[in-house]
Amino acid sequence: MSTPVESMEALSEFVAVTGVDAERARFFLESSGWDLQLALASFFEDGGDECEEVVAPVPMSSGLPSVSSSTARITRLDDLNTSHQDSSDDEGQRFYAGGSEHSGQQIVGPPRRRGANEIVDHLFKEAKEHGAVPVESTTGLRGSKTKMFSGGGYRLGTPGDDSPSSYVSGGHSAGALPDMHVVLKLWRNGFNLNDGELREYDDPSSSLFLAAIKRGEVPQELQRRARGAQVSLDMQDHRDKQYTVPQRTFQAFSGHGQKLGSPAPHVVGETSREPVVEEQAVDALVEVDESAPTTTLQIRFADGSRLLQRFNHTHRLADLRRFVEQARPTLARCFVLMTTFPNKELNDDEQTLQQLNLLNAVIVQRVK
Repeated sequence: MSTPVESMEALSEFVAVTGVDAERARFFLESSGWDLQLALASFFEDGGDECEEVVAPVPMSSGLPSVSSSTARITRLDDLNTSHQDSSDDEGQRFYAGGSEHSGQQIVGPPRRRGANEIVDHLFKEAKEHGAVPVESTTGLRGSKTKMFSGGGYRLGTPGDDSPSSYVSGGHSAGALPDMHVVLKLWRNGFNLNDGELREYDDPSSSLFLAAIKRGEVPQELQRRARGAQVSLDMQDHRDKQYTVPQRTFQAFSGHGQKLGSPAPHVVGETSREPVVEEQAVDALVEVDESAPTTTLQIRFADGSRLLQRFNHTHRLADLRRFVEQARPTLARCFVLMTTFPNKELNDDEQTLQQLNLLNAVIVQRVK
């Protein structure tokens, strides 16, 4: 059985997602044993917050002249038809049944489902209000009209925390976990995280996820995945495209086999070791003293690829620059190394990573 605090959180979450009043939200939650997911599913299966409006019959006048008044007037059924043509797009479709020319019953259907454009526009608007800023992507997605939003200057709150979103600097303290970078891609038919599976906008779990972003909070799903690390969230607008499942890369058989044509065939085979060799080759570029303090840097190369590499606190910026040149020889031309937030170019090659406050930091390679 849920505690009073959990019940109040579930009630607030249900109201924020559906927009109904507290009494109606409590009805669905109590019916589902205070299971928020089950209550949302039951709410949307019932068609949402449907309502009916009934127009009382208006008696016909018996030859008496009509009297105009500034406070009230007789309303005909065709007047209602005309007045509601300019109603809000959020209202449901209206029907009229029964009655005669001057009376009848007006029935309002359930509110129409919001399209992807409206949902994404509202999501970007709420993100701006909580400190997110539009940035231009300098790597990848060439020729596309992708817009990315990043709230790097603000640490989002949590549902159980009463404190507002707080401003934080872009530096990382010693011993901190590397940031978890998540890309929220918004498509015409749904959204996905990084390169994960497509999720529909009207799914109850998706509603909870998007509602948390609108309120300036890190969704609980990402909190559990980050395990205490800070979450860096980018939002990409792909509403002009329909999401399609990417084709899986063909991989040749790399198992063991037997050589045929021999009375006692011996096992032959060759396994692919290219990723292991590449990883070992990259690690060999930096000599790390295991007895001294170490740190892990996330390096974002100009071609869009990323790499995690360990260094000692005493390694200099020149060592980091040499590692970048050797790890990506094709990009070893005129480039600069920068921090993410605030954007700062690193120039003093003689200073150590600890002196530059780059412990557990994110380094960006930018070609001049």
